[in-house]
Amino acid sequence: MDLVQLIEHTLSPIVGGINGVLWNYLLVGVLPLVGLWFSARLGFIQFRRFPKMISGLVRGTGDDNAGISPLQSLCTSLASRVGTGNLVGVAIALTVGGAGAIFWMWLVACLGMATAYVESTLAQLYKRRDNEGQYRGGPALYMAHGLRKPWLGAIFSVCLILAFGLVFSAVQANSISEAVRGAWGIPAAWTAAVLVALAAPVIFGGLRRVAKLSEVIVPAMALAYLALAAWVIVSNLTEVPAMLALIVRSAFGLDQAAGGVLGGLAVALLNGVKRGLFSNEAGMGSAPNIAASATPAPHHPASQGLVQAFGVFVDTLVICTATALMILLSGALETAGGDGVVLTQQAMAVHFGGWGPVFIAVALSFFALTSILGNYAYAESAVVFLRGGRIGILMLRLGCLAMVAWGAFAKLDLVWNTADAAMGLMAMVNLIAIVLLSGVAIKLTRDYDRKIRAGEKSPRLDADDFPELGDTIDRTIWTARKTVAPVAAPK
Repeated sequence: MDLVQLIEHTLSPIVGGINGVLWNYLLVGVLPLVGLWFSARLGFIQFRRFPKMISGLVRGTGDDNAGISPLQSLCTSLASRVGTGNLVGVAIALTVGGAGAIFWMWLVACLGMATAYVESTLAQLYKRRDNEGQYRGGPALYMAHGLRKPWLGAIFSVCLILAFGLVFSAVQANSISEAVRGAWGIPAAWTAAVLVALAAPVIFGGLRRVAKLSEVIVPAMALAYLALAAWVIVSNLTEVPAMLALIVRSAFGLDQAAGGVLGGLAVALLNGVKRGLFSNEAGMGSAPNIAASATPAPHHPASQGLVQAFGVFVDTLVICTATALMILLSGALETAGGDGVVLTQQAMAVHFGGWGPVFIAVALSFFALTSILGNYAYAESAVVFLRGGRIGILMLRLGCLAMVAWGAFAKLDLVWNTADAAMGLMAMVNLIAIVLLSGVAIKLTRDYDRKIRAGEKSPRLDADDFPELGDTIDRTIWTARKTVAPVAAPK
């Protein structure tokens, strides 16, 4: 038994036990309910403030250079979101849960937009400046300052490092390896070597280099992929209503799952929630780490919360739906017998011939590579919170690259199951925190809504309006003055 087989043999029963508890009994019910509760309490802000999500996407940071721009923040979060979950996770959801799983992915996304809004709004409010004067924040900080439970922030940070810094990087590498092997027959060893060589310079360059690269690559590849999906949908427009009807019928067990595999309500629901969460990450506590690094426009925590809610919309309701329709319209689910990225490539071959699988291999490689970089950016913030220093960040970088290399060789089932376990642990800790802090998020939202209704085009948060927050926030960041004076980094 070689080293890879020994690791897989050891991990499989542990991972299976964690997933059995988290997903079969907890998250499959908790996630939609939390999203529904936030939606109701916030007046379904994900729908009524949808135009503000788009208007908040600006490229600059104005007079506050401590953060990255809102557009860079969105692109970096999308770099993590848009990847294997969209091209591979959708295919797995369809294979295991049938067409109905897509409906539950939609529902999780619609409700999850409110959850994503809350967690990123809180991350903005409780952010701090690091030793270099740059904004840092995320669930660990709102647990430490908002809840005054730094130990809970430490637990979350460890989960985040394990999930995003390590396991999810292996997931992305595994998907790239499968895709290029299917398109060109390239061995896993070559894929691992190239991925490490490409990722290392950017990872060692830190968060700002990741943000700058994501701002270029993610929109370009997403638009190219959506253009092909639009062509497929328009070319088969008469069949689209039937596919949408199939998705709805299968979601409630009214139609046998496509391909004759485990249909029914329970399986469709479970796989739709799991794959939906992995894809859009709403409530997981990942995107808030990059949301806190942004200078919002306008200068109010709610505006950055809306930007990250828009990321959930783009990821699941746009890109995942495009993938699902291309697979269903191709008929590959019933005839080809592929799994994961192979099924997506088989569907593209039906629509575009021989170059379809090649395009998926190229697109997935770009998406997954940027996901590795985006995941690293999240984990770096967690190491900073744990005060790991330069040694801790170096260990994270080396560990991330090692997991990229391992992921290229690992079995698909084990990698995805491990990702589900890490993701579930993170989500449970984060969901508890944001529910406990929901009162703060609601007050921030009311403040934002009040200023919008009063005719303010650029509402700013004034910390003086929230004396009850005391020293839990950095009041030098949140001021109603038009000019936000930068604070010198501590020596």
